[in-house]
Amino acid sequence: MSRIAPQGAKIAVLFTADEIAARVRTLASEIASAMGRDPLVIPILKGSFIFAADLLRALHEAGVEPDMDFISLSSYGAGTQSLGDVRILRDTEAQVKDRDVLIVDDILESGRTLAFAKDLMMARGARQVRTCVLLDKPGKLAVTMKADFTGFQCPDRFVVGYGMDVAHAWRQLPFVGYVEH
Repeated sequence: MSRIAPQGAKIAVLFTADEIAARVRTLASEIASAMGRDPLVIPILKGSFIFAADLLRALHEAGVEPDMDFISLSSYGAGTQSLGDVRILRDTEAQVKDRDVLIVDDILESGRTLAFAKDLMMARGARQVRTCVLLDKPGKLAVTMKADFTGFQCPDRFVVGYGMDVAHAWRQLPFVGYVEH
């Protein structure tokens, strides 16, 4: 299925809004069982913001009362290839020492960003750090990293929508897709 997106490009749909919503509810139940009632949830901005918002609402429905903060990291700049180094653009403010932390990201691809965030929270004294990604793109890892909770396996495409972008376009799409050429 394809849809016309802003700028006139055709976007092929990988995961529909309904598929994503159902999987997010399942992830919330899994997280609630594994992490208890009060984890500190730290989404990595910007790509995970829609996923994180839906996941937080689903966690609430699953009986979890999470605390929340944000971190903004970059390894891409404005391009589509990871630059290899991770930079903190905006750091967390919440105390993580002796807390159960859930880091939320949009996609596990090279693994650099997620591994960096996990190592950072552990170095700050978190009791445990778990990770949750909407998409896992196997075969692209540059570091040893596996998410604790995964929404979907993703084909080797540059994906957009549901918070993810290319050059700041298409974040607002309610589904995950890729630009058809």
